[in-house]
Amino acid sequence: MSSLFTQFKRLVGIDIRSDKYTYAKDPDFGYTATSRIPEKWVKTTCGYCSVGCGMLLGVKDNKAVAVRGNPDHPVNRGKLCPKGLSEHHILESPGRAKQPLLRKNGVLTPVSWDEALDTMVERLRDIQSRYGNESLGVVGTGQLLTEEFYTLGKLVQLGFRTRNHDGNTTLCMASAVSGYKLSFGSDGPPGSYADMEQADLILLIGANIADNHPILCHRVDRSPGTKPRKLIVVDPRVTKTAMMADLHLAIKPRGDIALINGIAHILIREGLIDRDYIALHTNGFEEFAAYVATFTPAHVASITGLTEAQITETALLYGRAKAAFIGWTMGVNHSTQGAVTVTAINNLALITGNIGRTGAAPFSITGQCNAMGTRESGFTSSLPGYRKFDNPQDREDLAHIWNIPVDRIPTARGLAYPDIIEAAVQGRVKALWFIATNPAVSFPNYKLVEQALQSVEFLVVQDGFHPTPTSDFAHLVLPAAIWGEKEGTYTNSERRVSKANPAVRPPGEARPDFDIFLDLAEKLGVRQELYPNWHTPHDAYQEWQRVSAGRMCDYSKFSWQQIDEANGIQWGGESLYRDGIFPTPDGRAKLHLVPCDPFIEQPDAEYDFILNTGRTVEHWHTRTKTAEVELLNDMVPNAWLEINPYDATRLELKPHDRVTVHSRRGAVADLELRITGIVAPGQVFMPFHFAETNSNIVTLGSFDPISREPNFKQCAVRIERTPMRDRRRASPQRSVRHRP
Repeated sequence: MSSLFTQFKRLVGIDIRSDKYTYAKDPDFGYTATSRIPEKWVKTTCGYCSVGCGMLLGVKDNKAVAVRGNPDHPVNRGKLCPKGLSEHHILESPGRAKQPLLRKNGVLTPVSWDEALDTMVERLRDIQSRYGNESLGVVGTGQLLTEEFYTLGKLVQLGFRTRNHDGNTTLCMASAVSGYKLSFGSDGPPGSYADMEQADLILLIGANIADNHPILCHRVDRSPGTKPRKLIVVDPRVTKTAMMADLHLAIKPRGDIALINGIAHILIREGLIDRDYIALHTNGFEEFAAYVATFTPAHVASITGLTEAQITETALLYGRAKAAFIGWTMGVNHSTQGAVTVTAINNLALITGNIGRTGAAPFSITGQCNAMGTRESGFTSSLPGYRKFDNPQDREDLAHIWNIPVDRIPTARGLAYPDIIEAAVQGRVKALWFIATNPAVSFPNYKLVEQALQSVEFLVVQDGFHPTPTSDFAHLVLPAAIWGEKEGTYTNSERRVSKANPAVRPPGEARPDFDIFLDLAEKLGVRQELYPNWHTPHDAYQEWQRVSAGRMCDYSKFSWQQIDEANGIQWGGESLYRDGIFPTPDGRAKLHLVPCDPFIEQPDAEYDFILNTGRTVEHWHTRTKTAEVELLNDMVPNAWLEINPYDATRLELKPHDRVTVHSRRGAVADLELRITGIVAPGQVFMPFHFAETNSNIVTLGSFDPISREPNFKQCAVRIERTPMRDRRRASPQRSVRHRP
């Protein structure tokens, strides 16, 4: 452990001595290698998860040499997680994409930017002329700046004229979006991080914040001197977050709907509801009360595996709290019932009046650094500014701002991400353009996405890294600038808009995505029409201010300078819906009747385990970034499989055995076995970050019918010892660049 700690100190540049370096006393870092003492600090925002930590990026000789938390930023107050503390290392990592590459005679060959973009426009126009505009599918990312995603949406929908445009946020947060819309009439998390500190009760459902959003752990601190409050964690695994809880509910997979309905049943039975709030601000209570009447503690216990006492205690703690907070992440969203599970959570907040008040909120903790910004400004599942495709007035308003005929704006959304992939397999989508996302690792049911990537006539991958498992399939690779190299804004889970500032130049010929989009618009002949007199992302921000003005997500009230000076500004304030009025036709929220359906693929005699997948704190998504940070990768170089001691004994397996996970779709071989009580009997867990042992080889290709979010979390598998012939011959630590 001491050796690992020493490595980490060297990584971040603090108080470490070595014959290889010359040291000086730095006021911030102590004795530090002189090569790592910055000449200047650039204020910016972290580019990993949605917590939205403020940070200072240290620069020396035009290179990023250090990073530290911004002590004045209200989100993290100077703290950073391991990924944030090492983020500067990704800027000069060996995996950066540095020049455009065009496949010629089967080989990706360096070309000029002009040839790359000319070829892209020529090929896409040709394909669209032969098969129709919607033969092009485009998938962006929650890691783009808001200004970039807004610019991309106009380019795709109004320039290339295809509706088939989505973001990779559909793989993680679409169910939260859909659930908010179903309950409240609009997207937008109602609460703030501050609520977690002011609540009497924090209920986390499927949210392992210790691994996924570690800085938020400080918000649930219950040590002496903090506000007295209870923490309840609902999760099938004994996660790091569950270990922090006052009460851990080790629920059976997908038992959450039954539990939530059961809590509602007890709240109504015990009179722990706010009848005035219900009468004034909701619709459907009588039907809802009758529906949840069957979810008695005994019935819920039979579904969830919890005791009646645990269920009742949870309900009473929630109902008696003056301010109750419910947070959730992928454990809720990654399901074919994700959207309606969110409405069930919203039901609890509505019937108790735990919304629109300090400490009280149903709160989706988002995934990527700018998933919120892309949801607000995107031209994907909705029109920019939380407008609706099917609302004539919304389309008229945008047509007026953009000075285009209203019939240019689509009246319905196009295909969602999973349906774009399916259409490519079916031959309806003939060209794909992926921007800063890696579906060859992140998309469920690998064989399906592999077929899609191989089927299309033209595949463009625009990314800051190459090669990746996805860019290996590409006909054209466009090298993009990343965090630390470009300017704009990110919006975090609590609707806080923060500034991201450039500190260094992109490597080689890599360019900001914004510049790439404008050059493509120029070659399409639509630049002046779509982006009149635009030259920088600030021009995009100013138009976005006009587009968002008067909307729920109103950015018109604050400039880039104000955002930077204030270390982030929340649109909507700390709480939405303080007046109890919702953006629905009658101003009321809707209570939903949510059935508790079994998950799709149940275990049987052949596939007798339930597989769960998730993250580890050291890595990010598909490791295109973190695999290139030596220390992070050394900490966790390989995937593993967790199994309960009871099952290990039954299968005659020992710790560190090499095992294979089989499903009806494929097999992942040579995983290290961890025998632990963290998982319950009959369940196994593996992280999803690793291309070499890709969990999505075995996951289902099933999706929520409302949100189109994948069901990553539950599928039936069997576990076997890996034969010697199937074991990897060499360490996979640096093999992330090769597709599985």
